[in-house]
Amino acid sequence: MSLKQVLYKQCLAYVLQREQTINDIISSNKKALLSETKSSAGDKHETGRAMLQLEMEKASQQIAVVQQMKEMLAKINLTKEAVKASLGSIIITHNANYFLSISAGQLTVDHCNYFAISVSSPIGKLLLGKQKNDEFVFNGKNVKIIEII
Repeated sequence: MSLKQVLYKQCLAYVLQREQTINDIISSNKKALLSETKSSAGDKHETGRAMLQLEMEKASQQIAVVQQMKEMLAKINLTKEAVKASLGSIIITHNANYFLSISAGQLTVDHCNYFAISVSSPIGKLLLGKQKNDEFVFNGKNVKIIEII
């Protein structure tokens, strides 16, 4: 399996784990809403229901973000060799390695760290379209691209 495939699978696992967590929260909140019973403390009951509703709305928004991540991953061509940095590229620099995909944080493959970053992130925007040996400034530091895979 290629490096790109391994990083892709780690990103996909990240998205699926996040989706499962959100679905668990939604399920838990639905059960809590159904089990909420009217008590003599009516205001407390209404406040509890309102809080659960807010949590449900928040979870729904998070599900939308997860769906966007899935769509972004689906656009990645794992066999494409790129000269310029684009979605799905692995960019090796002298100080860090990046996988242009989704914002999934640090991934490790064969004891090497890679940062899964979105193309819409600040560093992602800087990397897009760059080529081997291009240089740019990020956070006040000069960065040189050593390789694009």
